[in-house]
Amino acid sequence: MRKRWLLRLRVPAAIWLITAVCTVTAFANGALIPVGETVGLQMRTDGVLVAGMSEVQTDRGTVCPARDAGVCAGDMITAVDGRAVKAAADVLDALARTEGASVEVTLRRDGTERHVSVALARESGGGLRLGLWLRDGVAGIGTVTYIDPATGAFGALGHGVNDLDTGVLLPVADGDVCRARIVDVKRGAAGAPGELAGAFDGTDVIGRIDANTPCGVFGVISGDLGPLGQAMPVGEPGDVHKGEATILACVDGQDAREYTVEISRTGMAAGSGRDLMVRVTDPELLSRTGGIVQGMSGSPIIQDGRLVGAVTHVLVNDPTRGYGIFIRTMLDAAA
Repeated sequence: MRKRWLLRLRVPAAIWLITAVCTVTAFANGALIPVGETVGLQMRTDGVLVAGMSEVQTDRGTVCPARDAGVCAGDMITAVDGRAVKAAADVLDALARTEGASVEVTLRRDGTERHVSVALARESGGGLRLGLWLRDGVAGIGTVTYIDPATGAFGALGHGVNDLDTGVLLPVADGDVCRARIVDVKRGAAGAPGELAGAFDGTDVIGRIDANTPCGVFGVISGDLGPLGQAMPVGEPGDVHKGEATILACVDGQDAREYTVEISRTGMAAGSGRDLMVRVTDPELLSRTGGIVQGMSGSPIIQDGRLVGAVTHVLVNDPTRGYGIFIRTMLDAAA
């Protein structure tokens, strides 16, 4: 069956043409607080992502200099003419400074640094272009799975944040965690996944993002997230079994609530975000959302008094069911 990532993203406007070090916080192996609260996530990329190619209309015809030079969608631009770039505006500034007919672009692809010379094209009636659409950040809402009560370290989503155009896992330099609230719910139905509509103020920062991995987003929350429950033991994969469980989810306002689910399968595809399958059985949640909706990824799964996992996907053809990731998989990714 098809699946869909559950993080709802708002992508900043792309700009014509288009380093910091990620540090991962160590997590305790003891008890963690299951959260389920919705937060705003603002991420800044480690370099500038090439989101796509764009033709440049010149007086001599249509060209795409970057594509001709071998630049590909999904590449990360880290420097132009030796000048480090962290934002799309840095690329534009480098173009404004150049006096030559081309620029040297330093980019990272599949972990390998490359240097390419890209000719400059002058747009008819405009400035110099490379023929690139660039992205230097992304923002959206997501659900915090857990917080370490000793350090404030958190894990969220249970899957990584990928660029919507290229599918590339966004390499994050840093980012912010902000307070958020759910303002509306689009109820899910077979073939039409629902979604949570959230709002947040980008200046109301309560934490930082250190890493974006295939198994979740990690960082430290230092501000007040609101009322939290008690810490509980971490359940290992071998502790998870078929049967009744609960999830914590926020589908209205700012407060997470506990809802009943059933774990129907375990040990499916370890490390893929599909370690287990859950089915929503709670009448109130089914009435409100139809089951699992986009924006609920990261909702903690609790069984037998242990935090055992997080919701990650919804089955498009059956919104009452979805996949989850083992909490141990998330903790291993964080470490």
